[in-house]
Amino acid sequence: MSYNIDQFSKITGINKLVLRTWENRYGLLKAKRTSTNIRIYSDELLITALNIKLLIDSGYKISFIAKQSNQNLIRMIAEIKSHKNEKISETYYINKLIESATTYNSSLFHKTYNDAISQFGINKLYQEIILSTFSKVGILWLTNRINPGQEHFLSELIKQKILASIETISFKKRKSKKWLLFLPMNEHHEIGLIFAKLLLIQNGYEVIYLGANVPDESLVHISMKKKIDNILLFSISNFSKKRLKKTISMLNDRFKKSKTFVVANLTIEEHSNIGDQVNIISNIKDFLQIIN
Repeated sequence: MSYNIDQFSKITGINKLVLRTWENRYGLLKAKRTSTNIRIYSDELLITALNIKLLIDSGYKISFIAKQSNQNLIRMIAEIKSHKNEKISETYYINKLIESATTYNSSLFHKTYNDAISQFGINKLYQEIILSTFSKVGILWLTNRINPGQEHFLSELIKQKILASIETISFKKRKSKKWLLFLPMNEHHEIGLIFAKLLLIQNGYEVIYLGANVPDESLVHISMKKKIDNILLFSISNFSKKRLKKTISMLNDRFKKSKTFVVANLTIEEHSNIGDQVNIISNIKDFLQIIN
């Protein structure tokens, strides 16, 4: 895929003026030009730029980086994996996950994920690396210049990993409260919900997991069969946000004794539209405080 200089700058965090300077002075990140002289950057240049930015953040000078062979650059990047600055090390893994997505490289994904989980553990891996990776990929996707298949490729691999982690948890102790987890109609961003399931099971809760794009009828049926203490849903897409008030009203009607939590990034208007009927969760740390 290709990116214009505005998109490329936003994704890599490198100022447009700096990109032009590096190209002119060092021949770095030299983009192809259209017939009208517009710079067009490739996936390969994107990965190179992310790595160069990482090296600079690690203390290297651009003048030094520009003189290095590809072999030396690969070695320098590999050394950053265990950098004493944890944020630098996290960025290394974020870049590798993005590289695995843009190149559809399953082997690279599995190696990166396994190395990261060994270094950070699954909770920190998700909070600091996976969420940041999807923030970057989200920027890529919203440009409409990248194939959404790359985002789906990465999503599915991460879902498989989290589900595999859930299977390894031994159920020694259960807390009395039951959680119902689902994504409402027209909502398909399931990774956060799956990770919430992992956290709840780790903390000894019973979880009834319904998955994505759940119709109201299924929830009504659950309400007649099970006593539910807490409900968790995510509303990320504009489609599900449009009917969020209706979803909340139905839940309040059918699960009168349940407490409902919604993970959503709402505008002030959207928040006021649903009133105080639910508890809004803005980030994973808020959720951890609720369940611990």
